[in-house]
Amino acid sequence: MHNPFGPAVPTDRAISALRPLSAGAARLDRGGLLGGWQERNRAATLPHCIERLHERGNLDNLHRVTGEFHGPFVGWWFADTDVHKTLEAALWDGGFAGFVADTAQLLEKVQDPDGYLVSYFQAGERDRQWRELPSSHEMYTAGHLVQAAVAGARTAPADPAVQQLLGVARRFADLLVERFGAGGEDAVDGHPEVETALVELFRVTGHRPYLDLAARLVDLRGHGLLGPESRFGQRAYYQDHRPVRDATEVTGHVVRQVYLLAGAVDVAVETGDSELLRAAERLWDSALASKTYLTGGQGSRHRDEAFGDAYELPPDRAYAETCAAIGSFHWAWRLLLATGRARYADEMERLLYNGIAGSTATSGTAFFYSNPLQLRTGHDGSDEDAPGERLAWYKCACCPPNLARLMASLHTYAATGDANGLQLHLYTPGTFSAGGHTFTVATDYPWDETITLTVGSSTGDPFTLSLRVPAWCADARVVVNGTPAAAFVEDGHLRLERVWRSGDRVELVLAMPPRLVTPHPRVDAVRGTAALARGPVVYCLEHADVPGHYFEDLHLDGGAPIEVRRDHPLAPVALAVTVRDEATVTVPAIPYFLWANRGPGPMRVWIPLLP
Repeated sequence: MHNPFGPAVPTDRAISALRPLSAGAARLDRGGLLGGWQERNRAATLPHCIERLHERGNLDNLHRVTGEFHGPFVGWWFADTDVHKTLEAALWDGGFAGFVADTAQLLEKVQDPDGYLVSYFQAGERDRQWRELPSSHEMYTAGHLVQAAVAGARTAPADPAVQQLLGVARRFADLLVERFGAGGEDAVDGHPEVETALVELFRVTGHRPYLDLAARLVDLRGHGLLGPESRFGQRAYYQDHRPVRDATEVTGHVVRQVYLLAGAVDVAVETGDSELLRAAERLWDSALASKTYLTGGQGSRHRDEAFGDAYELPPDRAYAETCAAIGSFHWAWRLLLATGRARYADEMERLLYNGIAGSTATSGTAFFYSNPLQLRTGHDGSDEDAPGERLAWYKCACCPPNLARLMASLHTYAATGDANGLQLHLYTPGTFSAGGHTFTVATDYPWDETITLTVGSSTGDPFTLSLRVPAWCADARVVVNGTPAAAFVEDGHLRLERVWRSGDRVELVLAMPPRLVTPHPRVDAVRGTAALARGPVVYCLEHADVPGHYFEDLHLDGGAPIEVRRDHPLAPVALAVTVRDEATVTVPAIPYFLWANRGPGPMRVWIPLLP
C-alpha cells in the first residue's frame, strides 16, 4: 500500500501529477553530498539550534507565560517560530526525543484555553492580541506550530509527545477557523505561511474547515485588508495590492511572496482550482524570467527584503535571503508534484547546490542570512545584515532553524513514485523504492557526471523508471545492462519502461563540461561579465585563491580553456581559469557554496571579461 510521506502530501483527490514516496522509501547515503549535508544537520546544526533556543531566551519566553521565568521577553514578537521550526526539524530527523517531549509539554502548558499560543502577546501584551495583523505574525506563528505537528503526525503518529503536540496545533487551528473562517472576520496575516500549514493539517486529519480557511485566506489577500497604506505606504510589500489570481508579477517581501504562492498551490491542487494553479505558474515565470539570481537566490533589495524591478539584480547588493531560497524550494516542489514538469525540479537542484547550500558553513554551525554574489575588497562586514562571514546566530534567527527543517526532510524531495513508476529528481547516493521496486543509486554527483542505478528488487511487472535530464545538460546518455539505450527525453525526463530484474543496472551520463554563462543584457549591473558553472554548480573566485592581486582589477579571459581540477584543498572540483590584471595567471574557481570558509575576504561570481 502506498502511503505518501513528507512535508507536502497531496490527497488522493488532489490535482497531482506525481506522488511523494512512502515513509522509509527514500534513504540518502551519508557519503553523498546531500546525505552528508543531512548528516551534518543531525550532528551539528540541529543541536546548535536547540542550544541557541536555550541561550537566546526563546524557551524562556514560553516559560514566562507560565510564570516559571520572570525576565523580559527576548527577541522578535515571533520568536516562538524558531522553537516550532526546530521542533519540526527534530521530528523529521527522528532523534532528539527529549527535546521533542519537553517542548510539546511546554507548549501545551503555555496554550490558552481557547487555543491561542503566541508568547509575546500572552504575557504583557494582551490588549494587542489580534489587533496588529499586518505585523504581529500571529497566524504565521500558528502555521509553524502546525507544521511541526504535521511532521510528528507523519513520522511518529503513536508517540504520546506527538499526540500532545498535534492536540496543541489543532486547538490553535480551530481558533483560527472560528475567528477567521466563513462568517468570521475578514482578515489576513501580514506574513503568509499559515495557508500551506492549514492545508497539510487538513491532509493529516481530513478536517475540511482547515482547507476552507486556507483557501479563504488566499482569496482574501489583495483586497487591502492590511490597511490602506500598509508598510512604507506600499501594499505590494505584503502582496496585498492585487488578488493572487490577478497578479502578473512577483513583488514585495520575497519570503512572504513565495510562502503565499506555495500555499496557493496547495489550495489549488486540493480544491481542483486550475485558475489558481495557473496563477502560481504565471508568477513562477515572472520570478524566474527577470527576478532571480544565477544561484537561484531572490530578493535584490535589502530594504524590505524585497524583489526589485525586472532585471534589477546587482551582485554585490543581492539580499537573496536564505529563507527566501528555502521558500522558493518549497514552492517549486509543490509545482513539481502538481504538474510533473522537470523545470521545477531543475530549480530545486539549482537552489540546493547554490542559493541554499551557500548559507551554511562546512561546520554546520554558522550561517548567512543574506547571500550576495560579490563581496568587495575592504567590505565592512560589521553589520549583521551584510556580514563578511557566516554568523553563529542572528537577532532575527529565522534562517538557521528553517535550514534545519529542510535538511532533516531532504530525503523526501529526492524522488516521487507510485505503483507504476519511480521518478528520480535529485541525484545522490541512496536507495529509493516505489511499486515493489527498489533502486540503489551510486554516484559522486554533482562532481561526477555518471549516475548508476542497480535494481535490488522488483515485482516482475512492467515499471517505468523516469530520470530527470537537467536543462543545463546538452548530452545525456543511458546504458542498460551494458547496452546503450535510446535516450528519448520528453519535457526533461528520460523514461525507461520495462520488466526489471534484480541486478539490472542503469548508467546515466549527464555530460557536464565547464561552461561560461553570460548575463541577460538587461541586467545592467553585470554587463560585460561572465560566470562559471559546471553541471548544477555555480562557481566563484575567492580571495584565498588569488593572493597578491587586487580583486576588482581581475578580468577573465573568456577565450582560454577551462580546466577541471580535483586537487583543491577545499573543493572536490575546482575550475582552473585564466585571469589578468597587470599579469596573466591561472587560478582556481571554487563552488559558490563553499566561499567564506577560509575567513572573510572578497569574492565574485560575475567576473569582468577581457575587452
